[in-house]
Amino acid sequence: MNKKIRYAVVGLGHIAQTAVLPAFEHAENSELAALVTGNPEKDRELSERYGVKAYTYDELENALDKDQVDAVYIATPNILHREHAEHAARAGVHVLCEKPMATTQDDCEAMMRVAAQNNVKLMIAYRLHFNDANLHAVRVAQSGDLGELRYFGSLFGLQVKEGNIRTRKELGGGTLFDIGIYCINAARYLFRDEPIEVVGLAANNGEKRFTQIEEMTGAILRFSRERLAIFTCSFGSADVAQFDLIGTKGRLRLENAYEYRGELKCVTTIDGKETEKIFKPSDQFAPELIYFSDCIIHDRAPEPSGNEGLADVRVINAIYKSAEIGRAVRIEPVPKKQRPDQTMEIKRPPVEEPELVGTSFPRSG
Repeated sequence: MNKKIRYAVVGLGHIAQTAVLPAFEHAENSELAALVTGNPEKDRELSERYGVKAYTYDELENALDKDQVDAVYIATPNILHREHAEHAARAGVHVLCEKPMATTQDDCEAMMRVAAQNNVKLMIAYRLHFNDANLHAVRVAQSGDLGELRYFGSLFGLQVKEGNIRTRKELGGGTLFDIGIYCINAARYLFRDEPIEVVGLAANNGEKRFTQIEEMTGAILRFSRERLAIFTCSFGSADVAQFDLIGTKGRLRLENAYEYRGELKCVTTIDGKETEKIFKPSDQFAPELIYFSDCIIHDRAPEPSGNEGLADVRVINAIYKSAEIGRAVRIEPVPKKQRPDQTMEIKRPPVEEPELVGTSFPRSG
């Protein structure tokens, strides 16, 4: 089939403008059909730039019908994911939704339910499931070269601008929903397992920008076979994005692990011998579009699925609960059969970052 899947991008904030919209250039089986935004000042310029019509959120269902949309890419604030996913699914349109899938288990389950009821596909946009560097780490972890995997450690931090959407609790902001989710997801796909217990701690230095949310969160996740994952994520630190995976025979470190710009470096040390592998920059968003469109064209169930999104949201809310009550919290794991592996790798050249319209880079400095 030569069909291209027609997308409406819903939400035109920073990630949509810098990464999602430019990615259609490299997604050969996908095309941009419409823009949907809650900010009228973005309409005209972005509509002219990409040659498609822009609509308001209230016009979403009209846009899906009028422009013969097959799928939506939802990049709205976290708290709106369920609403927009439900509108699309009820219109018979497939849903590719940015992570976190939602902010509550109830919302995640509702999204999965409405997709199933309307026979549409639902995928959560875990771009690293298609990334060569992260999939290389998965391969090494599963090869046995590191021995028995024992623990995972990760740091993900940045200086977020005051007033940025990530700092607004009512829109689903917070360190875990925005960046901690990457650490949780990496631990899950490297261990190929689900955590059964968590301990969380939140910290706040009292700055004005952190009046609604925590400045940083730290967590310990217990997995089966007595394995631990430990991470800290921060909106008030120097830039860092890395993880370490330690086994009984060796260790692996991935630097720049969660970013979508720049090189990624993987350093593996086994029996004292160090090996370094550099992964060139790439477009990490086109692979999501390519894969999801292929699932639609060939009627295959996508992975990462709604269950993948639900699994992380369960862990996030358990960590927040632990931080609140001051003790460990048990989790009922979400059943998972499929995990990321190298068969999912898709690589495309990096995109040129366009000029932003009505939004700004979330980092300060």
